[in-house]
Amino acid sequence: SGIWLGVEWDDPQRGKHDGSYEGTQYFKCRHPKGGSFIRPNKANFGVDFLTAVKDRYGLNDKQDVQHGIGTTVVFGTKTVELIGMDSVAEQQRQLNKLVDISVRECAVSHAGQEEEISRTCANMRHINLSKNLISSWETVTAIASQVQNLETLNISENKMRFPATSTFISSAFSKLKILALNQTEITWTEVLLCAQGWPVLEELYLSSNNITVLERPDNVLQTLKLLDLSDNQLLDGNQLHLIAQLPRLEQLILRNTGISSIHFPDAGFGCKTKMFPLLKRLAINNNKISQWSSINELDKLPSLRALQCNNNPFMDTEKNPETLIQLIIAKISQLEVLNNCEILPAERRGAELDYRKIFGKDWLEAGGHWNPEKNKPSEEFLAAHPRYPALCLKYGAPEEGELKGRQPLTLKNQLLTLTIKCPEKPEQKPVEKKLPESMTIQKVKGLLYRLLKIPGSELKLSYESSKLEGKEVELDNDLKPLQFYSIESGDCVLVRW
Repeated sequence: SGIWLGVEWDDPQRGKHDGSYEGTQYFKCRHPKGGSFIRPNKANFGVDFLTAVKDRYGLNDKQDVQHGIGTTVVFGTKTVELIGMDSVAEQQRQLNKLVDISVRECAVSHAGQEEEISRTCANMRHINLSKNLISSWETVTAIASQVQNLETLNISENKMRFPATSTFISSAFSKLKILALNQTEITWTEVLLCAQGWPVLEELYLSSNNITVLERPDNVLQTLKLLDLSDNQLLDGNQLHLIAQLPRLEQLILRNTGISSIHFPDAGFGCKTKMFPLLKRLAINNNKISQWSSINELDKLPSLRALQCNNNPFMDTEKNPETLIQLIIAKISQLEVLNNCEILPAERRGAELDYRKIFGKDWLEAGGHWNPEKNKPSEEFLAAHPRYPALCLKYGAPEEGELKGRQPLTLKNQLLTLTIKCPEKPEQKPVEKKLPESMTIQKVKGLLYRLLKIPGSELKLSYESSKLEGKEVELDNDLKPLQFYSIESGDCVLVRW
């Protein structure tokens, strides 16, 4: 009896039924237990934007009473006085001076009276409207149309309806550069439709939505520099080809999108793709990429500098985490940052030399040869190791002595026989030492201090490879082991101070 409201919970476990009562279906739910009936007086229908702003920034009478003298905070038994809070509160009360406004989780549901926002908050440029009660894109447009210089807008976590036709395109977003639409249930088709009203947008965040299929963004999103599609189930990596021509895209975030492979079919081994021409940063962590061939493909991206790729099945193929990192570095030539860690020049050199050595035997068996005229590795080898010819050009083809298979890790095999020389003291005879390849440069310096009676902090170490004559490599990171620099038995360590 009486008036009831039917609600569908975001969390279906809070519901009791599917919108029906005693055989009558009053409303429909996507989840069989996602619905409830509540009395109207239990529901919050929200407030207008300006009311929420005044509540948040202390302009309502009741809040002036509460916050006007609130300049102390108690931590346990200590009372702390907050210096300068009065002036901060006073600044915030002058809404016409506020540039950055947040009304997150303030139950905003509508714009309010026309032109009231523009009269009261004339200088707003950045608005956070996330986790409110906004139910349609028209409401967002009604608020934005009253903000003359709107640059940043976050309306994430509002379950909204979006326009189905372009009749709702507005000039309200003509200066908008950053837009967050995470968890709004928007589809890609709706994104492209609304994007007609975002002429200068640079960053678009679309995490956790209903985006399963992409379409080509013709004549929209052409100014985009960052696109976040994480936590959408795209599944098929070939869908990326549809957004590959975005001319200014520099950062693409594809975390947890279910993709299992990446391929750029327009470019062959060792060539660069025309897709994603300016893409510098790519995040593909938490996906289902199982083949190293997808990592080979990333070397085709002409501008790629930073990659995040943790939690993909291909990473389980190599048990040693250091070797895994070396393989990725060697396969992607221009990479400067991997999983948020900078790749130092010495680290790249070590990774590439090791890669050249590890797969040298496979190269020979596949038709590789020291004589350039006879060097014809198979297509299969080049498909698996497209950078190998470039590494041979850079460092020379691997010598036969370098191509011994990996030996079991006994202590004997881990010891390096090194000659130690002091170029600045030619009268001092070279010393031969056996050192574990896991010994850090810092510990080597400590050993040499005892051996040569020189303070370790003043030592500068480098080494000459017995296989690369005339080339000297600095041992410049005290925390790295000898094996990091690809030092081998027979090499000469040079000591200067």
